[in-house]
Amino acid sequence: MAARVSDAWNVLEHGPIERINERLWRVEGAIPGMTLRRVMSVVRRESGGLVIHSAIALRPAEQAELEAWGKPEVLLVPGAYHRLDAPAYKRRYPGLRVYAPSASLGKVRQVVPVDGAYEDYPADPVVQLSSAPGTSGREGILFVRASDGLSVVFNDVVMNMDRKRDPLGFLFTTLLGSAPGPRVSRLSKLTLVTDRRALREELERIAALPDLANLIVSHEKVCHGRAESRAALERAASYL
Repeated sequence: MAARVSDAWNVLEHGPIERINERLWRVEGAIPGMTLRRVMSVVRRESGGLVIHSAIALRPAEQAELEAWGKPEVLLVPGAYHRLDAPAYKRRYPGLRVYAPSASLGKVRQVVPVDGAYEDYPADPVVQLSSAPGTSGREGILFVRASDGLSVVFNDVVMNMDRKRDPLGFLFTTLLGSAPGPRVSRLSKLTLVTDRRALREELERIAALPDLANLIVSHEKVCHGRAESRAALERAASYL
């Protein structure tokens, strides 16, 4: 990633806030020096507080809209390569409790204080966190319950994007096998996955859940509805 991680509120190009359901919002934003897009997911708990997954610094109008929706209370830093705006969020909201996958704690603590691993998060009726099986604590999964069912948020272990033509994008999406999606990329299998069978079984288990509603990944496309989300997870599992 070309930009240096800092606690400055550095707003890069991003899209509008997309409302998935009454509990879950999503924003796509730029990655410095690349055509790939990153995704921030925001969950509103029953208490009204917000859980922010893979933070993106927003323009004043969108950040005000987010703050009007609820008070940012929890920051999830879902991996060592998703730390870019974490320090800025902690500086802006000093009361944030920060969680990261267990194997990423060391890297995340280099840029922001961490309160615990995903396993330490106190589950509530809306938000549940788990370590992704087959990743040895390198990746986590965020589950969100709302009126339309269960939404599942992955980080890098499942990707869903098109191939890119710029040099870095071509390297990432084509040579490293990250696109077209949905899929478990060649890069993820090299750097994140330690037990392919365990991860495949987890993706297939989630795909079969009767209340599966939406699938969100950190790069790039969202899947709406059970049929689309199930097909995407089954396809991703086929790469393991």
